[in-house]
Amino acid sequence: MVTEQILILDFGSQYTQLIARRVRELNVYCEIHPYNNIPAITPDVKGIILSGSPCSVRDTDAPMVDLSRFRQHFPVLGVCYGAQLLAQTSGGEVKASSIREYGRAKLGTVETTNRLMQGIDPHSQVWMSHADTITQVPDSFHIIASTETVRVAAFQVSGEETYGIQFHPEVTHSLQGKQLLHNFVVDVCGCKQDWTADSFVDSTVADLKAKLGNDKVVMALSGGVDSSVAAMLVHRAIGQNLYCIFVDNGLLRKDEFASVLESYRTLGLNIKGVDAKEQFYTALAGLTDPEAKRKAIGKTFIDVFDQEAHLLEDVVWLGQGTIYPDVIESVSVKGPSATIKSHHNVGGLPDFMKLKVVEPLNTLFKDEVRAVGRSLGLPQNILGRHPFPGPGLAIRILGDITPEKVAILQEVDYLFIDGLRRYGLYDQVWQAGAMLLPIQSVGVMGDERTYERVVALRAVTSVDGMTADWAHLPYEFLADISNEIINRVKGVNRVVYDISSKPPATIEWE
Repeated sequence: MVTEQILILDFGSQYTQLIARRVRELNVYCEIHPYNNIPAITPDVKGIILSGSPCSVRDTDAPMVDLSRFRQHFPVLGVCYGAQLLAQTSGGEVKASSIREYGRAKLGTVETTNRLMQGIDPHSQVWMSHADTITQVPDSFHIIASTETVRVAAFQVSGEETYGIQFHPEVTHSLQGKQLLHNFVVDVCGCKQDWTADSFVDSTVADLKAKLGNDKVVMALSGGVDSSVAAMLVHRAIGQNLYCIFVDNGLLRKDEFASVLESYRTLGLNIKGVDAKEQFYTALAGLTDPEAKRKAIGKTFIDVFDQEAHLLEDVVWLGQGTIYPDVIESVSVKGPSATIKSHHNVGGLPDFMKLKVVEPLNTLFKDEVRAVGRSLGLPQNILGRHPFPGPGLAIRILGDITPEKVAILQEVDYLFIDGLRRYGLYDQVWQAGAMLLPIQSVGVMGDERTYERVVALRAVTSVDGMTADWAHLPYEFLADISNEIINRVKGVNRVVYDISSKPPATIEWE
């Protein structure tokens, strides 16, 4: 049970998730909610953070919120757009900057006696990202930091624990941003910093026991970190009343079905393996559109899972390994039309299944899930496993899906992942895999001309998957793996490496 939290109101900034990450790093729980869908304020809320936004407060349709609900009731911190919103709605003036202020800046004057700015050095580097600037503040606003070009870099409202900052403390380029957030969250809001992996396990297991009682829960496992940690939490709460199902959709990595089943059995989970490859291949036949493939896989999985669940008696709940980024990417402040892609484990449960849903991890980021897994004692071969997409290799095969293509990609993927492990690189990247491209290229093998398939290798570094950079793997490694793939995988004669970051690209190709 959460006893205290920070509420973050999202106005559409690309950095909102980073604010949440930084607050969580302080061992303080927080939640992100769209500015236009604010939940009922509970007694555990200790402070409010207003995010940035790509919008301007000067726009006629600018995102607005009734700040009187929060000011003087809670400490409030406005970041960038949030600061401008505080100023504009209080009688201040916001105008377009003569020059768009984007990038590194140095604080000039800092009122270090102010609670928000304690420990912040004069001339500390901060990160600016705004096209508007606050040109005039109300009389009740006291400026507590400035830069050479931004007079109102930070302010406090007199007589209130209400603050605004024009820069972004959540971005690592703001070198003392974490100190500023600590000042707000801990010193101003009074949060105790007692939200840890161990405390999450204890409170979540207690909540699950109270919620589930003697009910039976059925849960699909994938071999990944999320579903494994979620299953262990539910298992710890209700033991053998948890029934786990692991479906082989024919789109798993090489030999994964058998190895994952064995891992789960050693953990004491009550699990059944189901071979449903042919059903999935039939459903995918002829499909090339990425969303059509995702939907076909989702529907087939539900059909298979529902069939297996009906073999169990008196099941009431469906357990899912949904995590916070799944929820964030599927719910936008601009509505469903702004979502990037559909997520296989967010919503979509058909009415005919008649099961209630339990999602013990839907407030956690990926690294927090791993921390909880360590607290639960899960083995490293599960905790350290790279994320793997729910639709499996289907969204790494561009174009239609056939068993032959799956077999080729499984071999390529195996050599790539095995090579990362052999070179000691596996734990240095967030996620890695291979893509089978819908093209063929000319090559020469054994003095003969070939016209065979092209594969792309993809490896990224990230913290939580919300943003990612391509991994700078050694040339020696890439040369070795390319040579090994071409020599050992029949039908492949060209290997390329993807050097795109997220954004603008996504981690997966489909």
